[in-house]
Amino acid sequence: MDKIMNQVDKIVPELINGIKRIVRIPSVQDTATEDAPYGENARKALVETLNLCEELGFETVNIDNHIGYASFGPKNKDGYIAAIGHLDVVPVGEGWKHDPFSAYEEDGVIYSRGILDNKGPILSCLYALFALKQLGYKPNREIRIIFGCNEETGFHDLKYYLSKKQPPLAGFTPDCKFPVVYAERGRLVVNVKYANTPALHQFLNTYILNSDNSGVKLEIDYKNDEFGKLETRNYKIIDDKTFQFAISYPYGITSNELVEKLKNKGFEVDVVGNYDPVYFNRNAPMISIMQESYEAVTGLDGTPVTTTGGTYAKLMPHIVPFGPSFPGQKGIGHNPNEWMKIDDLIMITKIYALTLYRLGLEEHL
Repeated sequence: MDKIMNQVDKIVPELINGIKRIVRIPSVQDTATEDAPYGENARKALVETLNLCEELGFETVNIDNHIGYASFGPKNKDGYIAAIGHLDVVPVGEGWKHDPFSAYEEDGVIYSRGILDNKGPILSCLYALFALKQLGYKPNREIRIIFGCNEETGFHDLKYYLSKKQPPLAGFTPDCKFPVVYAERGRLVVNVKYANTPALHQFLNTYILNSDNSGVKLEIDYKNDEFGKLETRNYKIIDDKTFQFAISYPYGITSNELVEKLKNKGFEVDVVGNYDPVYFNRNAPMISIMQESYEAVTGLDGTPVTTTGGTYAKLMPHIVPFGPSFPGQKGIGHNPNEWMKIDDLIMITKIYALTLYRLGLEEHL
């Protein structure tokens, strides 16, 4: 372990320069073209990232500018390990103190759109693997660092990947929080329709404006000890007869059950979209490896947790959220002056290096 930690310390200048290089690309989704399915800047971010990977000595694959990856280790028939993150970012908005794509550094902190969500963390995974490669590490199977370009607006990149490639045996997405997340809530989005505007107003007054967000009045107030209460959120009036909202629901109830409960209240319900909950045994080998790696590097309690958020783990099999935010760090991504401490970038690189090292050698996944 000490050799891995020391090697990460040696490559810190390369780590920070590489992250800044990619963060400076304003990869907000834009008009699609034949060669740039998510806009020219998203394509540039992917191409430049894969160029960086090749400079570090990795093989790369670009899947039609939708998504790409760096590859290291033997390509066995039994599959591969993956860390998957994304290079696309949300629009910058107002309120920035500095150019949001300048990778501005002050007092050991980098400020830039995408530094936390998600360029900094997924590039930390790349440099974690680079540190292992420099040490002569030889995994038992292939390790891929996968770079998506459409996480913020639909997961179309990952859907494209899965149409071309098999999913990994195990891995993580550094797009959530520490400790390792063994379960994500499901997310159901529905439209409730009414015959006329007064009926819609009555629905809003009865079930939304004069209720909490637990779904009690809608009779969908499900909860369990691991996840807590179901939540309704993201309310939106679509037109004078249609209202849309999302349901963040725990493992243990299905989207079909929720829709039926709503229909039983007499509503006309259309499902706009749904992602089922993600749930892993918290004692599964890959979960244990991530917990132990986090604890070994940080000295903090790594007991696995759940999340209300949504990541690539919703769609990519055998993947769980793992980092990058430490306990107490909230409300940073998607906001003005998005930031990440350089010390935290170094720390997560060490965590991911130890995790990839162990996953790449583990026989029972």
